[in-house]
Amino acid sequence: MPSDSLSNERILIVDDEPANLKLLDRMLGQQGYRNRILIDDPRQVVDRYRQARTDLILLDINMPYLDGFQVMERLMALNDPLLPPIVILTAQHGKDFLLRALTAGARDFITKPFDRNELLMRVHNLLQAQLAHRLLHDQKTVLENMVRARTEELYRTRLQIVQRLGMASEYRDEETGSHILRMSHICALLARALGWSDDQCDLILNASPMHDIGKIGIPDSILLKPGKFEPQEWEVMKTHAVIGAKLLEGDDSDLLCMAREIALTHHEKWDGSGYPNGLSGISIPVAGRIAALADVFDALTSERPYKKAWTVQAAWDLIKENRGKHFDPDLVDIFEQQFPAILEIRERFAESSAH
Repeated sequence: MPSDSLSNERILIVDDEPANLKLLDRMLGQQGYRNRILIDDPRQVVDRYRQARTDLILLDINMPYLDGFQVMERLMALNDPLLPPIVILTAQHGKDFLLRALTAGARDFITKPFDRNELLMRVHNLLQAQLAHRLLHDQKTVLENMVRARTEELYRTRLQIVQRLGMASEYRDEETGSHILRMSHICALLARALGWSDDQCDLILNASPMHDIGKIGIPDSILLKPGKFEPQEWEVMKTHAVIGAKLLEGDDSDLLCMAREIALTHHEKWDGSGYPNGLSGISIPVAGRIAALADVFDALTSERPYKKAWTVQAAWDLIKENRGKHFDPDLVDIFEQQFPAILEIRERFAESSAH
């Protein structure tokens, strides 16, 4: 008798001869196998299998409509990782025939007329093997789900760290949470218009709020100075790009790598007159170029204690004047194309919506 773990396994028996079906059904039933599915028309095999996966298939070779080889071909085409072992039922003993059957996907074969003990032993062994395979597959799926969940948890943790660092930089500076929201959403909008994937757009949305994190390291006497900087003060102020990059280095996650890249390069200019490294043109990372344009536009049109907000038109005029100087000319063109959507972002995240 099979063990309790095998007695409920589903066995699909395919043979066009009613006498063979009845014999196999009786043998397996007497042995205690409860779930036996009998099919005398091979054209029904794939549909019946799709309705309910089985754990073992006993398959005749010589049948009308479809022979056993054709049935195996259709089953293999399902690409089911848990496709059960197939046992060929045949009266043929030729080596070439058996090799062909094994090559086509059969796991074993039983010759007719059936030897009861041989049949039951092969069925038992293959059901045990399939049970182990299924358990291993299920365990692998569980482990993959655990790894996926852990990866998502790590990403959420990194994201929370980045968001809190962004909040910390806001407390040091006069910038508001609304500016960060507007700037980051404009970055994502421009990235999408450039053809970035959803994942990349999500990255820049969450990484760009870190662009000025280095201001944490700038003394209040300079950072909060209401008037114009002295030359030496301006040199100190410019160090915030390098400070920000250092704060964000040491982690190889896509999120923090992009945040570091933006922090370091969002003050570089297309013509090479920016800082800290005087990069120019396409040597400036695209994320830095995007962040520069989004940041300048929103900063100009935002009110600060030390300045009034520029009009949208005045800010746009300055950006056009600096096309190919401060800003990537192609990005400026995209900015113009996306201008209605950018104004919608400004309205959606107006100062009164800050939390």
